[in-house]
Amino acid sequence: MADSSGYDPRRSRVSDDKMNEFLRGQLTGDLTEVPGIGPAAVKKLALGDLDDDKVTNTFQLIGKFLMFKGPDDGDEKVSTREHMEKVWYWLQEKGISSHRSGIVRCIAEKLNSMMPGIYDASEYNEDDSDSDDEE
Repeated sequence: MADSSGYDPRRSRVSDDKMNEFLRGQLTGDLTEVPGIGPAAVKKLALGDLDDDKVTNTFQLIGKFLMFKGPDDGDEKVSTREHMEKVWYWLQEKGISSHRSGIVRCIAEKLNSMMPGIYDASEYNEDDSDSDDEE
């Protein structure tokens, strides 16, 4: 049931300590350095019919993440929400069955510290209320 709802940073189970450690840490290339990625996920990410489908290190995962930021269509740019959804559903297609929102959020936050604007967490702040009663 939760699998069909897409990316939601509030479903990330990454603790603040783990997130901060990942954000401050140097990338080594080991996929398990990304919170939420364990040995089973590493195996699933490495599968693919084409070499371009196989992700075997953190740098390739970041490359995949960045690829989902496009393609732009003229003045239409890929929004933060669309970008995160693309990555979340790609992880689902790769067979990653848990921690998808946490993985996406970790990569997004890490890259946003390097490339400000690639992820806007504030886009998710107002999802708590579905009504416009408060002005």
